[in-house]
Parts: sequence; C-alpha cells; structure tokens
Amino acid sequence: MNLRALISRGEGEELEFKKKTTHPTRISRTLASLANTRGGKVLVGVDDDGRVVGVRDAEEEMFVLREAAAHYIEPPLTLHFREIETEDDRIVLIVEVPESQNKPHRAQIAPGEWRGYIRVRDESVQTSSLTEKLLERQQPEARFEKLPLTKDELRVLEYLRTTPRITVAQYTKLINVSRRRAYRTLIKLTLHGYLRYHDKEKEPYYTL
Repeated sequence: MNLRALISRGEGEELEFKKKTTHPTRISRTLASLANTRGGKVLVGVDDDGRVVGVRDAEEEMFVLREAAAHYIEPPLTLHFREIETEDDRIVLIVEVPESQNKPHRAQIAPGEWRGYIRVRDESVQTSSLTEKLLERQQPEARFEKLPLTKDELRVLEYLRTTPRITVAQYTKLINVSRRRAYRTLIKLTLHGYLRYHDKEKEPYYTL
C-alpha cells in the first residue's frame, strides 16, 4: 500500500500518526499497545490531521524508537523501519510493530513505573491486571475473530442499542453477576471490537 492510501485510512486500531517522536516514554505506550493488540504501523512525519510534515532526521527518529522498544518496553520489542520520500522531498518513517507472541508488554511511563496498554480504536488504553491475564492466554491468530456471543454478551449489545453507555456497575446489575465477571466480559467484547472503552471520566464506561 502506498503512503497516500495508508494515510487516507486515518488513525485506527492498527495505525497511528506522529509528527515526531519526542521521548522514548511517550512513544513506548503506543508501541506496547500495538504489540499487545493486532500489531500495526506508526507513521512518523505525519500530523494528527493526516498532513505530511516529514521528519528532519530519520536516523534520530529511529534511534529514539529503538531506545523505546529496547529499554522502555518490557519485554522488549523488535521494530521494522521503512523510509518513504514524498514528491516534495519530505521523509516519512513507517514503523512496523508486529503483533507480539509474548504478551503482555508494559511501557515505562516514569522511573520504576510500568503500565500495560492495548489499542482500542485509535487510542492506547491502559490495561488492568485482569486484562493482562486475558492477553497472556490469547493467541494472536485466535483473537479478534467475530466470536459467537453468549446470552449475557448479547444483552449488553442490546442494552447499548437503546442507551448511550454502560459501566461495569450497570452491567453487573443488568445480568446479576459478580463485578469481576462483568468486567471480564466487557473487556473481552472490547478486545474483539464489539465495544469501545472510555476512561476520560471518573468512572470508565463502554459504548458501541
């Protein structure tokens, strides 16, 4: 796929735009989230609107990315790089992040502080210990297929067709199960692409 076609897809579960990589801790979250999910690409030298701005020094960008993958992600990742030169002599760096066989990966966000992330739509979402346990058990080739849903899983989708959002507490009441089981089900549906996870408010919630 050529660069223009790739950019036209827009940011999503497997594609991230970055104007530049400023520090390993910032990019490490994105890299870990892609490796923990389906893998994907980071286009460095492309701003959030999909405008090609190019990179000043591709070697410097690759150095920061390799540092992030080797020292700011645990276990470390191997990245693949490709430089694309546009018609107006701008350089865009395509960073390929394969889906990992060795999940979960955690990113260092501060000295001594490591957190896991998964890719949900076009965002890197922080994981819980329960999500990480689910990731450990899931093989890449088996995940993200449209799976047959149980009665309880279908109920949350039906609920969200008439109500804009649902929280873990609401789902616990809806199907009368433990909070842990409700959370596990909602995360499973998010990982398989049925739900979207939102954590910008005090209490996280899910939407279609």
